[in-house]
Amino acid sequence: MSSYAAPLTEIRFALAQLGGMMEIAALPGLEEATPDLVDAVLDEAARLAAEVLAPLSQVGDRQGCRLADGAVWTPDGWSAAYRRFAEGGWNGLPFDPAYGGQGLPWLLAAAVQEIWHGANAAFALCPLLNQGAIDAITHHGSAEQKAIYLPPLIAGRWTGTMNLTEPQAGSDVGAVRTRAASEPDGSYRITGQKMFITYAEHDMAENIVHLVLARTPGAPSGVKGVSLFIVPKFIPRPDGSLGNRNDVRVVSLEHKMGIKGSPTGSVAFGDAGGAVGWLVGQENKGLAHMFTMMNNARLGVGLQGVAVAERAYQQARDYARQRIQSRALGSRDPEPVAIIRHPDVRRMLMTMRAATEAARGLAYFTAGLLDLARRHPELSVRDARQALVDLLIPVVKGWCTEQASVVASLGIQVHGGMGYIEETGAAQHLRDVRIAEIYEGTTGIQANDLIGRKLMRDGGQCALHFIGEMGEAAAHLGGGPLARMRANLEVALDKLQSATRWMLLRQDGDPNQWAAGAVPYLRLWGTVVGGWVMARSALAAEAALRGGDSGQRHLAAKLITARFYCEHILPQAPGLAAAAMAGAEAVMALPDEDF
Repeated sequence: MSSYAAPLTEIRFALAQLGGMMEIAALPGLEEATPDLVDAVLDEAARLAAEVLAPLSQVGDRQGCRLADGAVWTPDGWSAAYRRFAEGGWNGLPFDPAYGGQGLPWLLAAAVQEIWHGANAAFALCPLLNQGAIDAITHHGSAEQKAIYLPPLIAGRWTGTMNLTEPQAGSDVGAVRTRAASEPDGSYRITGQKMFITYAEHDMAENIVHLVLARTPGAPSGVKGVSLFIVPKFIPRPDGSLGNRNDVRVVSLEHKMGIKGSPTGSVAFGDAGGAVGWLVGQENKGLAHMFTMMNNARLGVGLQGVAVAERAYQQARDYARQRIQSRALGSRDPEPVAIIRHPDVRRMLMTMRAATEAARGLAYFTAGLLDLARRHPELSVRDARQALVDLLIPVVKGWCTEQASVVASLGIQVHGGMGYIEETGAAQHLRDVRIAEIYEGTTGIQANDLIGRKLMRDGGQCALHFIGEMGEAAAHLGGGPLARMRANLEVALDKLQSATRWMLLRQDGDPNQWAAGAVPYLRLWGTVVGGWVMARSALAAEAALRGGDSGQRHLAAKLITARFYCEHILPQAPGLAAAAMAGAEAVMALPDEDF
């Protein structure tokens, strides 16, 4: 596997031009996010990623994790690497300084998170889940819970997990059977089993804080009767020190296709009488509370897709520069050349590059909206930005991860037969990232969420307004190569608008009609917003070139990559729109037994 270098030039461009870092740094409470500080944070993150985390990625893939006597041992070097990670304060980047955080923008935290996942996706899942647990407790925990749990979670001395899935309850959270019985002291006794729990047990931190969905006696059926509980591995004393071991055990580890260095386990609660837990927020509101953590994780998983795509692209590019095979087409020189000179290899590399840049732009734009939604002084702006975050989160999660699988697969193809050999490391990227389309909700679940919960809840107002905003940006594309980009983007936006109105017209009819085309519709959103992102990149690059910016080579490459996206990827939009609007007739027509 080739080494990893964080794409800092690309990251800085995306932060400034697509995420809106300058505007965000001016928000109340974020004034310390000066350009110098942002640069220093990125430089230090890149150094830690390259020197400490990236070399452990293949180690984790080869060794995996080991379960012995109820304890889980991570691969060689991981525990020491996590200590360095925690001591650097990286867990606390976007969180409240009152609890030990650094109070920096979520946009900057997103960029740093990309760096961690690019270096070592399996390792980075631990801070990803920890970040979500912190966010959930911050928003829904009591003052006492915040005082006890936030400081050690933010410091990284403790880590957090998300516990939803059970053998009979995967995406159907309403089928959860784990029980929570109240005790006279205000605590609850938790009994049940969860599965597919990431970092449910490990040797990297002194305590593990499980956020668990469970039912109280007499709770309503379905999702309306689910509550959220904090269930720590070791029960904290009032002073924050660790007390007795809780009745929580990991009983098995999964043998996975990828991310093997990340322990994924089945967890038993209450085998010896009941695990002690505490209610978070309101009883029977657990799913709503957990959605804070889930949406945080969905953005993080989208960033994981961006990161692994970048890693796969870097490796394929480096290989294509070195691999000598066949003479150049049209050349009289009989000497073989590096395969990067061959048109189809260049097409694959450009597809990888353009898809990754578009996905990064979408993810960073959404992370920037999150800062605006939380900190803008005007309520109307906060509400509008939050509505757009809600709309785009399923697109970030679903589309960015699907693009990552495409990019990682192309990376293997660029390597040819060597890509199928594990020693090169190209296959690991595909194995690692394939799960990203599944956990935190499959692409189909994200697509149904996009239409059923986000698009239809306001009659499409947020979606149609954003489509209009993208159209205004397209109108600024001028002549030359940008004119062709404009034409293709305008066609794509028109198709997105038509598909959106088609979906809205079926809001009160048979849900199978819109659900049958939900995934193509989500892909249409990602493809079109990706085109808009690349158009904005092209406009920013063109303006910087006119202004004599020192990064001439990078800016010229941005224009070429944006043009490639709009000429080779964006034209998929009409086909996706057609599939989205085809309805359920052909999808539902074949009898089950004839599949």
